[in-house]
Amino acid sequence: MDFEISRGSNRKPEAQFKEFEATELYCSKCRRAVPVRKFLLLILPDGDKYEYRCAYCGNKVGDKMDKTGQYFGVLRG
Repeated sequence: MDFEISRGSNRKPEAQFKEFEATELYCSKCRRAVPVRKFLLLILPDGDKYEYRCAYCGNKVGDKMDKTGQYFGVLRG
């Protein structure tokens, strides 16, 4: 039996997605993986900074820099 590998498109594998969104992260206070809430912290020229917090206790469990800068245009406007 012969198998042919389908190339699909010429895109690089990393180009198939732009950004990841965390839905669960480990909370050191709750000591388990928990759902998270995303909060906008800063609006910067090079992107927007977000913080992820535990949905149960509010402890900071991570952060993210979004390079699209969707809110910076609102400030310049």
